[in-house]
Amino acid sequence: MTRIVDGYFHLLRAVIALCLAGMVVLVFGNVVLRYGFNTGITVSEELSRWLFVYLTFLGAIVALRDHGHLGVDMLVKRLPALGKKVCLVASQLLMLLATWLLLQGSWQQTLINLDVTAPASGLSMGIFYAVGIIFGVSAMAILLADLYRLVTGKLSDDDLVMVKESEEQEEFEELQRELAARDRAEGATRDAGRSRP
Repeated sequence: MTRIVDGYFHLLRAVIALCLAGMVVLVFGNVVLRYGFNTGITVSEELSRWLFVYLTFLGAIVALRDHGHLGVDMLVKRLPALGKKVCLVASQLLMLLATWLLLQGSWQQTLINLDVTAPASGLSMGIFYAVGIIFGVSAMAILLADLYRLVTGKLSDDDLVMVKESEEQEEFEELQRELAARDRAEGATRDAGRSRP
Protein backbone atom coordinates (compact mmCIF):
# COMPACT_ATOMS: atom_id res chain seq x y z
CA MET A 1 0.00 0.00 0.00
CA THR A 2 2.86 2.35 0.84
CA ARG A 3 4.34 1.83 -2.63
CA ILE A 4 1.02 2.77 -4.26
CA VAL A 5 0.74 5.94 -2.17
CA ASP A 6 4.37 6.88 -2.85
CA GLY A 7 3.79 6.23 -6.55
CA TYR A 8 0.74 8.51 -6.53
CA PHE A 9 2.71 11.35 -4.98
CA HIS A 10 5.59 10.74 -7.37
CA LEU A 11 3.06 11.05 -10.21
CA LEU A 12 1.70 14.29 -8.72
CA ARG A 13 5.21 15.76 -8.58
CA ALA A 14 5.77 14.81 -12.22
CA VAL A 15 2.46 16.43 -13.27
CA ILE A 16 3.39 19.57 -11.32
CA ALA A 17 6.71 19.74 -13.18
CA LEU A 18 4.90 19.28 -16.51
CA CYS A 19 2.41 22.04 -15.61
CA LEU A 20 5.27 24.40 -14.81
CA ALA A 21 7.11 23.50 -18.02
CA GLY A 22 3.91 23.94 -20.04
CA MET A 23 3.32 27.38 -18.51
CA VAL A 24 6.86 28.48 -19.34
CA VAL A 25 6.62 27.26 -22.94
CA LEU A 26 3.20 28.82 -23.51
CA VAL A 27 3.92 32.21 -21.95
CA PHE A 28 7.51 32.60 -23.18
CA GLY A 29 6.61 31.27 -26.63
CA ASN A 30 3.70 33.68 -26.86
CA VAL A 31 5.91 36.63 -25.88
CA VAL A 32 8.55 35.71 -28.47
CA LEU A 33 5.93 35.23 -31.18
CA ARG A 34 4.18 38.52 -30.40
CA TYR A 35 7.25 40.73 -30.25
CA GLY A 36 9.33 38.89 -32.82
CA PHE A 37 6.82 37.79 -35.42
CA ASN A 38 3.66 39.83 -34.72
CA THR A 39 1.64 36.67 -34.09
CA GLY A 40 0.86 34.53 -31.05
CA ILE A 41 -0.55 31.35 -29.56
CA THR A 42 -4.29 31.85 -29.27
CA VAL A 43 -4.85 29.49 -26.34
CA SER A 44 -1.72 30.56 -24.45
CA GLU A 45 -3.37 32.71 -21.80
CA GLU A 46 -6.22 30.29 -21.13
CA LEU A 47 -4.14 27.12 -20.96
CA SER A 48 -1.40 28.71 -18.86
CA ARG A 49 -4.08 29.84 -16.39
CA TRP A 50 -5.48 26.30 -16.24
CA LEU A 51 -1.98 24.85 -15.76
CA PHE A 52 -1.34 27.33 -12.94
CA VAL A 53 -4.56 26.31 -11.17
CA TYR A 54 -3.66 22.62 -11.50
CA LEU A 55 -0.10 23.31 -10.32
CA THR A 56 -1.42 25.14 -7.24
CA PHE A 57 -3.95 22.49 -6.21
CA LEU A 58 -1.64 19.53 -6.86
CA GLY A 59 1.19 21.30 -5.02
CA ALA A 60 -1.13 21.82 -2.07
CA ILE A 61 -1.78 18.06 -1.95
CA VAL A 62 1.95 17.30 -1.86
CA ALA A 63 2.55 19.98 0.78
CA LEU A 64 -0.30 18.62 2.91
CA ARG A 65 1.22 15.15 2.90
CA ASP A 66 4.68 16.52 3.75
CA HIS A 67 3.19 18.82 6.42
CA GLY A 68 4.83 21.68 4.55
CA HIS A 69 2.09 24.26 5.03
CA LEU A 70 3.02 27.15 7.26
CA GLY A 71 0.93 27.86 10.34
CA VAL A 72 1.10 29.38 13.79
CA ASP A 73 2.60 26.89 16.25
CA MET A 74 3.62 29.39 18.93
CA LEU A 75 0.98 28.23 21.42
CA VAL A 76 0.54 24.59 20.42
CA LYS A 77 4.20 23.59 20.74
CA ARG A 78 4.19 24.83 24.38
CA LEU A 79 1.19 22.66 25.35
CA PRO A 80 1.54 19.27 27.05
CA ALA A 81 1.01 16.15 24.91
CA LEU A 82 -2.73 15.98 25.71
CA GLY A 83 -3.24 19.61 24.71
CA LYS A 84 -1.36 19.05 21.45
CA LYS A 85 -3.55 16.02 20.71
CA VAL A 86 -6.77 17.94 21.38
CA CYS A 87 -5.62 20.80 19.14
CA LEU A 88 -4.57 18.38 16.40
CA VAL A 89 -7.93 16.55 16.47
CA ALA A 90 -9.80 19.86 16.34
CA SER A 91 -7.68 21.18 13.46
CA GLN A 92 -7.96 17.91 11.50
CA LEU A 93 -11.76 17.89 11.91
CA LEU A 94 -12.03 21.53 10.82
CA MET A 95 -9.82 20.86 7.80
CA LEU A 96 -11.93 17.82 6.93
CA LEU A 97 -15.05 20.00 7.03
CA ALA A 98 -13.46 22.67 4.81
CA THR A 99 -12.20 20.01 2.40
CA TRP A 100 -15.63 18.40 2.24
CA LEU A 101 -17.20 21.76 1.38
CA LEU A 102 -14.59 22.36 -1.33
CA LEU A 103 -15.08 18.85 -2.72
CA GLN A 104 -18.84 19.24 -2.76
CA GLY A 105 -18.64 22.64 -4.51
CA SER A 106 -16.07 21.37 -7.03
CA TRP A 107 -18.26 18.39 -7.86
CA GLN A 108 -21.26 20.63 -8.47
CA GLN A 109 -19.24 23.11 -10.56
CA THR A 110 -17.75 20.29 -12.62
CA LEU A 111 -21.21 18.89 -13.39
CA ILE A 112 -22.64 22.33 -14.18
CA ASN A 113 -19.77 23.24 -16.51
CA LEU A 114 -19.29 19.88 -18.20
CA ASP A 115 -21.07 21.05 -21.35
CA VAL A 116 -19.69 24.61 -21.24
CA THR A 117 -16.74 25.15 -23.58
CA ALA A 118 -13.81 27.42 -22.87
CA PRO A 119 -13.68 30.43 -25.21
CA ALA A 120 -10.17 30.00 -26.63
CA SER A 121 -9.48 26.26 -26.52
CA GLY A 122 -12.98 24.83 -26.82
CA LEU A 123 -12.23 22.38 -24.00
CA SER A 124 -14.88 21.56 -21.41
CA MET A 125 -14.83 23.91 -18.42
CA GLY A 126 -15.51 20.82 -16.31
CA ILE A 127 -11.80 19.99 -16.70
CA PHE A 128 -10.95 23.28 -15.00
CA TYR A 129 -13.13 22.55 -11.96
CA ALA A 130 -12.19 18.85 -11.76
CA VAL A 131 -8.92 19.70 -10.02
CA GLY A 132 -10.98 20.61 -6.94
CA ILE A 133 -12.29 17.03 -6.90
CA ILE A 134 -8.76 15.64 -7.17
CA PHE A 135 -7.63 17.92 -4.35
CA GLY A 136 -10.66 17.17 -2.16
CA VAL A 137 -10.40 13.38 -2.40
CA SER A 138 -6.62 13.38 -1.90
CA ALA A 139 -6.70 15.88 0.98
CA MET A 140 -9.47 13.99 2.77
CA ALA A 141 -7.49 10.76 2.49
CA ILE A 142 -4.38 12.46 3.92
CA LEU A 143 -6.30 14.10 6.76
CA LEU A 144 -8.10 10.87 7.66
CA ALA A 145 -4.80 8.95 7.62
CA ASP A 146 -3.21 11.53 9.95
CA LEU A 147 -6.26 11.40 12.23
CA TYR A 148 -6.09 7.58 12.27
CA ARG A 149 -2.39 7.69 13.18
CA LEU A 150 -3.20 10.11 16.01
CA VAL A 151 -6.08 8.04 17.41
CA THR A 152 -4.09 4.80 17.27
CA GLY A 153 -1.08 6.41 18.98
CA LYS A 154 1.28 6.06 16.02
CA LEU A 155 2.33 9.73 16.13
CA SER A 156 5.36 10.77 18.16
CA ASP A 157 5.33 13.92 20.30
CA ASP A 158 7.24 15.79 17.58
CA ASP A 159 4.57 14.86 15.01
CA LEU A 160 1.74 16.32 17.11
CA VAL A 161 2.54 19.82 15.80
CA MET A 162 2.04 19.44 12.05
CA VAL A 163 2.72 23.05 11.04
CA LYS A 164 5.67 25.36 11.50
CA GLU A 165 5.61 29.13 11.82
CA SER A 166 8.41 29.61 9.33
CA GLU A 167 10.90 27.58 7.38
CA GLU A 168 13.74 29.49 9.02
CA GLN A 169 12.47 28.58 12.48
CA GLU A 170 12.32 24.91 11.49
CA GLU A 171 15.89 25.03 10.16
CA PHE A 172 17.03 26.81 13.35
CA GLU A 173 15.42 24.16 15.57
CA GLU A 174 16.99 21.37 13.50
CA LEU A 175 20.41 23.03 13.84
CA GLN A 176 19.89 23.31 17.61
CA ARG A 177 19.06 19.59 17.82
CA GLU A 178 22.18 18.70 15.81
CA LEU A 179 24.40 20.88 18.04
CA ALA A 180 22.87 19.38 21.20
CA ALA A 181 23.49 15.85 19.86
CA ARG A 182 27.08 16.75 18.99
CA ASP A 183 27.64 18.25 22.47
CA ARG A 184 26.26 15.08 24.10
CA ALA A 185 28.55 12.91 21.96
CA GLU A 186 31.60 15.05 22.79
CA GLY A 187 30.68 15.00 26.48
CA ALA A 188 30.38 11.21 26.44
CA THR A 189 33.79 10.97 24.74
CA ARG A 190 35.37 13.26 27.38
CA ASP A 191 33.78 11.29 30.21
CA ALA A 192 35.03 8.02 28.73
CA GLY A 193 38.55 9.50 28.42
CA ARG A 194 38.57 10.65 32.06
CA SER A 195 37.41 7.31 33.39
CA ARG A 196 40.43 5.51 31.91
CA PRO A 197 43.35 4.99 34.40
